[in-house]
Amino acid sequence: MSRVLVVEDQKTLRQTLVRGLEAEGHEVVAAATGEEAAEKLTAVAVDAVILDLMLPGKDGFEVLREIRVGGSGPPVLILTARDSVDDRVLGLDGGADDYLVKPFAFAELLARLRAIMRRGHISRETVLRAADLEVDLVARRVTRAGIILELTMREFELLEYLLRHKDEAVTRDMISLDVWKEPTGAMTNVIDVYINALRRKVERPGFPTLIHTVRGVGYVLRERS
Repeated sequence: MSRVLVVEDQKTLRQTLVRGLEAEGHEVVAAATGEEAAEKLTAVAVDAVILDLMLPGKDGFEVLREIRVGGSGPPVLILTARDSVDDRVLGLDGGADDYLVKPFAFAELLARLRAIMRRGHISRETVLRAADLEVDLVARRVTRAGIILELTMREFELLEYLLRHKDEAVTRDMISLDVWKEPTGAMTNVIDVYINALRRKVERPGFPTLIHTVRGVGYVLRERS
């Protein structure tokens, strides 16, 4: 069972998150202020933090800095109504693992939480694989069935993102924010263009299809059709 710290000053939303996460099998610790969050983090070990930025007193950015002292700490999902690009970049540069803007779908929050917790366990992994596809993150080399694939920097980042979310559907919003660090808006067509370009390079006749479209959602990389 994983333990999640929810830091949210809005009582109704905090209670909703606690109930929803507990229903998913998580143990939940809750805090309404930055100061209370700091106390909870000192008192108990947690596997992930869901952190609001706009808190009374010590704000979420301060809490995030304290979590990241020493360059470690649990994965952090920022949850906030502050949806400007500058705020997103500031949060991600400050050490957050992901960023979700209110209002949000609880299913997406769960998906993002699973992803950052999974990355927390595999952060030392330097080679990502799916079937006969292999991505060496250190050498920045991609091969399929032993054949080297020439990818642009953005194609490489997109493929790495899909592999880190293997078997999990990701939305265009997630790709836009996490890979491009931009709000979706006009990025939708750009993402589709890059996905198609990536498919032309990754997919091979006679080999299993890896990159799939999930109708109404986005894309998923999986080993089986």
